[in-house]
Parts: sequence; structure tokens; C-alpha cells
Amino acid sequence: MIKLTKIKSRERILVNHNQIQHIEFIPETKVVMMNRDYYLVEETGEQIIELIAEYTAKVVDIHREITLVDKR
Repeated sequence: MIKLTKIKSRERILVNHNQIQHIEFIPETKVVMMNRDYYLVEETGEQIIELIAEYTAKVVDIHREITLVDKR
């Protein structure tokens, strides 16, 4: 899950990055989900890509740590 900020309300939301279908630049950043819902967010496309990369790296590190500890 990544944290994004809605443009109008400045509300912070958690988005499942695996459910993002695509991102549009209109000039705002529009995150379109697989179910066709969308969010207009403050973060740029590049920032969203970075957030996804950071989250994925954390998941891989946790998995690696668990795997190393669990070897018998």
C-alpha cells in the first residue's frame, strides 16, 4: 500500500498499488484503479513510481529476512 494525498480535501489515503490500472497527467495526476474508480492526487507520476519502488523493496527485504531466519 502506498500513501497518496487527494488534491481537494488534502485527505491522506492508502492505495493498493497492485490495483492501479494507469496514471494520467491532465495536468493533475489522476490515478485510475482496476475497478475504474480514480483519485486526483497531489503526488506526481514520478513520485508515485518512487513510492511503489520503495514499498516493493521493503516487501522483498522482509521476505528475504524471513526466509533467512526460517532456514533450518
